[in-house]
Order: sequence, then structure tokens, then C-alpha cells
Amino acid sequence: MKALTVVPGHPDQVRVEDMPDPVPGPGDLLVEGRLLGICGTDNDIVEGDGYGWPPSGRERLVIGHESLGRVLAAPPDSGFAENDLVVGIVRRPDPVPCVPCAHDEADFCRNGKYTERGIKERDGFGAQRWVSEAKYTVKLDPALGDHGVLLEPATVIAKAWEQTDRFFTRSSWRPEVALVTGAGPIGLFAALLAVQRGLEVHVADIKDSAAKRALVTDLGATFHVGDVGDIGTVPDVVIECTGHGPLLFQLTELVAPNAVICLTGISSGKGKTPVGADEINKELVLENTVVFGSVNAARRNFEQAADALAKADPDWLDRLITRRVPMDAFTDGLHKHPEDIKVAVDLWA
Repeated sequence: MKALTVVPGHPDQVRVEDMPDPVPGPGDLLVEGRLLGICGTDNDIVEGDGYGWPPSGRERLVIGHESLGRVLAAPPDSGFAENDLVVGIVRRPDPVPCVPCAHDEADFCRNGKYTERGIKERDGFGAQRWVSEAKYTVKLDPALGDHGVLLEPATVIAKAWEQTDRFFTRSSWRPEVALVTGAGPIGLFAALLAVQRGLEVHVADIKDSAAKRALVTDLGATFHVGDVGDIGTVPDVVIECTGHGPLLFQLTELVAPNAVICLTGISSGKGKTPVGADEINKELVLENTVVFGSVNAARRNFEQAADALAKADPDWLDRLITRRVPMDAFTDGLHKHPEDIKVAVDLWA
């Protein structure tokens, strides 16, 4: 089989290699990889400095954490069957384990000893064949087809909304207006799940894009370009998807009382911004504002995301996958074209 391997931090070391087919262990599924989504994390691994870790004792990592495949073989008692459309869960619990990992909540790992497929000390899904424990594999509605490659990024938002919804149970009041900052794939999924919750939804981005604007408006949401302070509405909830640090402080001044701000983006920048910390502290306290971060996803979030995608318009989902590249063009896929939203690798092209 062929696999995409990298040496983290060395973009000249991306290769398509011939490797032996994996051998499933007891309880494992053997899966034929179909598509592999590319995101900023993959770019950080290939071109960044200090991010991405191969398995112990190895220099190279099979990259890829946004998977889609079909089952080739499954144990009889696994709950899976040949030809099932599946996605692999990315994170595995630490071996100690810490309390969250012991309760199937590796996304809340406390000691950092978790591993992640295609990212941290465990080979990923960028191969024509891969194995996955049944426990860490999610079966999809076959009607999703190739749109299933969108599941993993959608899980980030499924978890973000799950946690956000929990914060709103602290009082009898419920949100009506949602703001999503950033109109990349994560931001578009945040808007989708907000619309599915019946909220009035606004999406703000610093750049105009005909494709993104159409995707937002076709959800029944409103697309804004420029400064979030000019959107003309006061949000009850914000899903922040850009990772732009200074934006957080602006959002704390923009939101309604009792608002919740969820941070899902991470910036690679190291800029410093002077802020009025005392004033921000005062605003957060007096307005009952919650600001929290959310990363990764548990199995239930994969299932929530699968349900959300199954309810979405297939044509809308199809427009998110703007480009497909063969394995030997993976490096080109890391660099987005002007109208790109989600780039996927066809593992058999």
C-alpha cells in the first residue's frame, strides 16, 4: 500500500512511500482509506517548528487525522461489517491513565500523555489501508458518502456547542443570537450547528469570499466582512474560530450580559497586544460572561457531528470540499488557493 509520511518540521521530507499492509490485531477493523482531509494542523506538522511527533523510535510519521474509509474486515462481535463507511477517532487515552482518560474522556486528558493519530506518537490515516480499534471507530450513514471526510473537523464544533449548551443551563435564560468569527471550515460548521439549534446566526470574516458568503446565506445566516464591532448586533453566544488573540478582548466588550464565548482557534503568531486587564476583568464579572477554550473531541462528539452532517443539505456539504488532490500533491494541498475551503486527498488517485 501507499502512505503519506513526513518528518515533522521538514517540508522537503514529505513522501509517498510503499509500506506493508497493516495487520489488524484482535478487535481491530481493517479499513480501506478513501479520502483524507487537510487542515492547519497538518501544515503546522510539515512546516512548523516543534509540532508533530512520530511514534517512539521513528523519524517519520504517517500523517493525517481527518479520515474516511470503508471496512474491509471486522471481527464478528465488533458492531461493524464489510463496506461500512467509517471514520477513525483521533485521540487515544494516556496509559496511566488520568481520571478523564479512565472515563473515555481523553479530550480532557490532564497529564498530556495521550496520543493522537497522525499528530502525536501514533501513525495517522494517510494511507490506503489502516487499522482502528472498533472502540475508536465511528460508523457513518452511507448516504453521507464522501462528505464523511468532513466529520472530524465537525466534531471540534460538536464538542464546542455541547460545552456551550451546558454553560447556558446555569440560568433560565437561553441564547437567541449567535456570532461565529471566522468562515473557514470550522466556522462554517459552527454556523451550521447554530442554525440547527434555531438561533439567529451571524458569521464574520476579515475577507470577503463569494463561496463562503453563499454558504453562509444559504444556511439562513448573515455574512459580515470587516471589524466585528460593525456587525450591528449584540450576540448572546460567540464561537471564535480564528485564533486571533486580540479579537477575544474585543468580543468581551461586544457580547450581551450572561454571554458565553467559546474559543476553538489557535494562532501560530506570537504577537503581543496591550490590554486593559482590570477593565476586562470588571466586564467579565459584572456581566456574568463565560470565556472558555475547547479542543479535540470524544466519541459522543463524533456521533453528534455525524448526526448534524446527516441532517445537513448534501449539496451544501459538497460545496465545502473545494479541491481534491492525489497523494503526490499533498504538499500543494497544504497551501490553500484563494477560493479553497476544504482540501481533501484522494488516496487512490
